[in-house]
Amino acid sequence: MYIRKETLSMKLLHILKNQLKNSWFFFAFIIVVLILWNTYILFQNLSVEQRTKMELWAMAQEEYIQNQNFSNLTFEVLQRSGINPMIQVDKDGYIIEIRNIPWIEEKQDSTELYKVLSQLKKENDPIIIQYKDHTGLMVVDQKLYYGDSEVLKKLQYYPLALLLIIFLFGTVLYFVFKTIKIAEQNKLWAGMAKETAHQIGTPLTSMMGWITLLKEKEKKSIPLLEIEKDIDRLKVITDRFSKVGSTPELSSWDIISTITQTVSYLQKRSSEHVIFELQLPEKVIIIPFNTQLISWTLENLIKNGIDAMKGKGTLKLRVNELKNHVEILISDTGLGMKKEIASKIFSPGFTTKSRGWGLGLSLAKRIVVDFHQGKLGVLKTTLGKGTQFQILLNKKKLT
Repeated sequence: MYIRKETLSMKLLHILKNQLKNSWFFFAFIIVVLILWNTYILFQNLSVEQRTKMELWAMAQEEYIQNQNFSNLTFEVLQRSGINPMIQVDKDGYIIEIRNIPWIEEKQDSTELYKVLSQLKKENDPIIIQYKDHTGLMVVDQKLYYGDSEVLKKLQYYPLALLLIIFLFGTVLYFVFKTIKIAEQNKLWAGMAKETAHQIGTPLTSMMGWITLLKEKEKKSIPLLEIEKDIDRLKVITDRFSKVGSTPELSSWDIISTITQTVSYLQKRSSEHVIFELQLPEKVIIIPFNTQLISWTLENLIKNGIDAMKGKGTLKLRVNELKNHVEILISDTGLGMKKEIASKIFSPGFTTKSRGWGLGLSLAKRIVVDFHQGKLGVLKTTLGKGTQFQILLNKKKLT
């Protein structure tokens, strides 16, 4: 009963966390919508205010046309035309007056001015300026076209700039949280590796003692010799886990020798239907690396290739000595992968197998990239033809 209550409380806590997480997204969305709406309202208010000023100027223009003895107020309004670009045209569309437009009549063609007029027509509706005499005859029939001020034009891009800032802020937060999550995962893997090495080491020490006692009685016992080989193998595995759990030391060693030993070990324990093809330089290549961890990486990639071929096919391993790196290519003739699968195979916990933890390739990536400052990735893969992995190890130790 206690277990059921505890399980129920954990489920409720999980649901509450998900609701809070979704609530944060909802509140963030509401805030963005409110900011954009306020910006829109501000834009509309400024637009109406500018329209009112232009209409006031047009009214002053009408008064000036009707009565040459206009008041001081009318004069002030006509002089203060604001900062909006303005073009006044007659009933036939010919320009009769311009204001706040950088145009020099002596140097510029009038066609350029009419292009500006076309642009102003798109920005705002015209303001009609008309005057009839006492007989009802239309004496003045003009239109005033005006454009938005620089402030209003800049304000149009404000929502885009705001969205861009929010996007950049969200991106930074995403990468910060992702980095923290990766760091936590790395600590978890390191702790698990140390604990695994510790747990294996305790019974392993006892087994080594018992084997020593048994060998004293039966020195030529074949089963004891095979058990001793398995114990040595367990020692290697323990050593690997202990190194993954901490920062390993890199020593100058022959990479070709390590590759040869690793492939030889796996070849003896693989199906006879798996053909190994090695293309290795005939010379020694000394580079800084950790033999145990690189051997483990090669084992993971080779076993992955054998699994992809379902125990039947050709596995090729080639080593190329480049200027600053040693390139190791591991190819199989398996089923290949889709691009979306190839981009996820190094993620911790991801696996395409029905049985598996999805840790082998992620550990291999950690060993090559984090510990050796090298590169590990899928060089090419084709469905139905196979996959080729690439390892790049530095020829010199990086500081």
